[in-house]
Amino acid sequence: MSADNKEVVRRFNIEVIQNGNETEFHALMAPDFINHSAPQGMPNGPDSMWNTFQNVLRPAFSDLKITIHDQIAEGDKVTTRKTISGVHSGTLMGIPATGRDVAISVIDIVRVEDGRYAEHWGLNTLSNVLAVLSKA
Repeated sequence: MSADNKEVVRRFNIEVIQNGNETEFHALMAPDFINHSAPQGMPNGPDSMWNTFQNVLRPAFSDLKITIHDQIAEGDKVTTRKTISGVHSGTLMGIPATGRDVAISVIDIVRVEDGRYAEHWGLNTLSNVLAVLSKA
């Protein structure tokens, strides 16, 4: 089961986040999914995740790439340490394109249920990246 759950998370990262595949997103996302990392007062269901990838990250970064460094699975949870990288070629949260290479470090914990994302917790360095880009 741990290997299967790791593959679900790997597939989500590559097919959904990196490649923007909406069909895979719906196949891998439980309808009652909860994103525990959503900002307080913001939506935390499946659509909030899709919105982040499609309306925030993908328009801001060309050559978007996910590099998975480590995955650890125990029970129904998978922890992944990864980097989201690309070229800042579009507006990112109000910051105009700089043409700079960017890398966001991420640690995610995903609870997988029946081969789908059921819950997500995560930490990332996006705020650090925004601080650097705003000074460029």
